[in-house]
Amino acid sequence: MVKHHLFWPLVMLGALLLFNLLYEPDFFSVQMRAGKLYGSLIDILNFGAPLILVAIGMTLVIATKGIDLSVGSIVAIAGAMACMTLSQGTDQNMLGLVLSAVGIALVLALVLGLWNGMLVAAFGIQPIIATLILMVAGRGVAQLITGGQIITVSSSAYKFIGAGSLLTLPFSIFIAGAVLLIAALLTRKTALGLFIESVGCNPEASRLAGIRSRVVMIAVYMFCGLCAGIAGLLLSANVSSADGNNAGLWYELDAILAVVIGGTSLSGGRFYLLGTVVGALIIQTLTTTIYMIGVPPEITLVVKAFVVLLVCLIQSETFRKTLAHRFRTRRYPAESEVKRHA
Repeated sequence: MVKHHLFWPLVMLGALLLFNLLYEPDFFSVQMRAGKLYGSLIDILNFGAPLILVAIGMTLVIATKGIDLSVGSIVAIAGAMACMTLSQGTDQNMLGLVLSAVGIALVLALVLGLWNGMLVAAFGIQPIIATLILMVAGRGVAQLITGGQIITVSSSAYKFIGAGSLLTLPFSIFIAGAVLLIAALLTRKTALGLFIESVGCNPEASRLAGIRSRVVMIAVYMFCGLCAGIAGLLLSANVSSADGNNAGLWYELDAILAVVIGGTSLSGGRFYLLGTVVGALIIQTLTTTIYMIGVPPEITLVVKAFVVLLVCLIQSETFRKTLAHRFRTRRYPAESEVKRHA
């Protein structure tokens, strides 16, 4: 059981939740107000939904031995495009206008994902360099869309995407759950998952075996872009505004950490979607904890990095073996000396 890829992530998530409970006894309290559930646990799921979406797409990219550093910029671009489209309409609550804004933003996110995929698969550019281009330029594109301003919209229909509720739960949870379900069905109930893992292990061998490696790689980058686009809609709809400079900032790093914490290797191959979701929840819970205990803003990232490092070390089998060996050596020095000379 200890060797299961979900064991240590779940242990760390449980430890964080337990710490919060000890610090704030009402942390697990969930209340019903105006037909909606409220509480810290609900907030973690709600605010963690965009990160879960981005991390799901990142998981498939990393499974192909790639990386996508541009997801944060795509988040900003998608939100900016949706809000800009809405702001130009005469009636922002009109359903057709809202659907058009959402559709345009998601198509743009797909195109940006296609751009990354083409650079990596068709032109052979290293993934970290190919996506770094859009990571840097994407913020500028988002600023161009918004004209360097924070665009505010007043559409209740659009706001429902990020701040609405369904069956007493935030609607964003259902969106993240639906994307996770679709990704799981496509990768575990069809051959697509095996194709992705095969490309991640050895793309040339996969090509020789009849797998269209380039098509698979382009598809996962497009899916990653789509996930980032949906996350951008959730973030902008939640606050009814688009900030091209700050929306989705550092999301790429949080998504990569969530994937790694979830047990997926950066060297490609086998991937774990549920592990990624747990990793994203760990990061969101950690963020909530930092805000709750009142960590000064100037050292928030330092504390966050330290805890993430601790989680990764605990997950490392090599680190655990080294730690156990040192403990045995100090506890039984004579026995260890005998074994060393034997």
